[in-house]
Amino acid sequence: MCHPIDVYVGQRVRFKRKVLGLTQSDLAEKVDITFQQIQKYEKGENRVSASMLYQIAQSLNTSVSFFFEGYAENSENETVIRDDKVSIDLINSFASIKNPELKKRLLLLISSVSESNSF
Repeated sequence: MCHPIDVYVGQRVRFKRKVLGLTQSDLAEKVDITFQQIQKYEKGENRVSASMLYQIAQSLNTSVSFFFEGYAENSENETVIRDDKVSIDLINSFASIKNPELKKRLLLLISSVSESNSF
């Protein structure tokens, strides 16, 4: 049985990979392992060694600490996972908008809502 933090770290790897638009194969190639191993890391089936986590962080242009951010050892992890999916969907949708003025206005709207925490 996997430790919850191994699952969480794997989910954060998947989140960051998807945000950057990389496939499991792309990431695997960058760190010189198989895509199946990336898949096992992302599912939390295999633990990621410290050296591999460092390589993955380098390949995803992030810090090792990113993979632990927001972790809380309780049932709230399910909420974090769902929020990550929403974030990915939002990023992908925003990236597909072609009108630069519309993007600018949406960014201003999102920034103002997040600053006021009014929802």
